[in-house]
Amino acid sequence: MAPEILYKEESYSIMGACFEVYKDKGNGFLEDVYQECLSIEFEEQSIPFKEKPKLKLEYRNRVLRKSYEPDFFCFDKIIVELKAVKTLADEHRAQIFNYLKATKNRLGLLVNFGSHPKLQYERVLN
Repeated sequence: MAPEILYKEESYSIMGACFEVYKDKGNGFLEDVYQECLSIEFEEQSIPFKEKPKLKLEYRNRVLRKSYEPDFFCFDKIIVELKAVKTLADEHRAQIFNYLKATKNRLGLLVNFGSHPKLQYERVLN
């Protein structure tokens, strides 16, 4: 029996929006262009999101002055980190994993609009 996919409906909605942006823009733009397009697509599809939210970090039960700012926080539980690079690398995976670990969220979507001929994405679980 296959394990259940965490936040299945929500993550499918998010990825559907990402595919719409990629279908229209393709690859080759800067990350900021994809981020702006995706925020428009999230609005069009009524996907609840916060863009560049400041996520608190703690150390020894004290809030740090530094904060993490993932590209999007959707449905109040899924971190979405965008890239526009040739291919995803371990440092990108480490970045989103650290976002999850630091914020105690369970699911992150790492989405690369720079790949060709198709959108590259990974689900990262904490």
